[in-house]
Amino acid sequence: MANLTSTMFPKNDQALLAWSLNFSTLITATPTAYGLTAAQATAYATVHSTFATALAACDPNSRNKSAVATKNTARTNLKTQAKALASIINGTLTVTLAQKIALGIPPRATPSPIPVPSSSPALEVGTVTGWTVKLKLHDSTSGSKRGKPAGVSGASVFSFVGATPPNDMGSWTFQGNTGKTVIDVVFDNTNAPGTKVWFTAFWFNGRKQSGPACAPVSTNLQGGSVSMAA
Repeated sequence: MANLTSTMFPKNDQALLAWSLNFSTLITATPTAYGLTAAQATAYATVHSTFATALAACDPNSRNKSAVATKNTARTNLKTQAKALASIINGTLTVTLAQKIALGIPPRATPSPIPVPSSSPALEVGTVTGWTVKLKLHDSTSGSKRGKPAGVSGASVFSFVGATPPNDMGSWTFQGNTGKTVIDVVFDNTNAPGTKVWFTAFWFNGRKQSGPACAPVSTNLQGGSVSMAA
């Protein structure tokens, strides 16, 4: 449940007392309608009464440190009990949203689903030094050449050594997942100078759901030119 201390309870003591009176009145009248028992409602009414009495003792004309301490303790107990009952109420399927709102319980926020990436990354070859190729990824749907799309956690990068990139992803070599947009891919130094290598990648979200792969991009080891696959 959300942090009820900050979202359910008024910060002002008098407002909290009014909130608690409404809460106590409703659950006492029909406790089972909220998934509670009569004993639970009665116990809360006692906690509410204790807080009301302690708050009244903090009248500006008679306020003292002892009275404030007693009131603060009573307020803490009231919030603790109210949160416990609110948890039960929130967990009772028969309690409607309207009932919760009437009690002063804020509705639970519904998390927005994380979308599966709908676009492929723009993949570019930066530099080739020896057997190391520097790759750059960015959002292909924006005018910027930096950053990942919203909702994207990272990219999965693949490579292939050969004249023509395969259509079957199973034939590619997985280079790893990365949250970075600039990465180095290091090939075995047994590859001859001028060897053609290919790259492709796809975005994934926080649930590791992947989007479409980008068109393969090629270069040649040790200073070859960069080109897009036909």
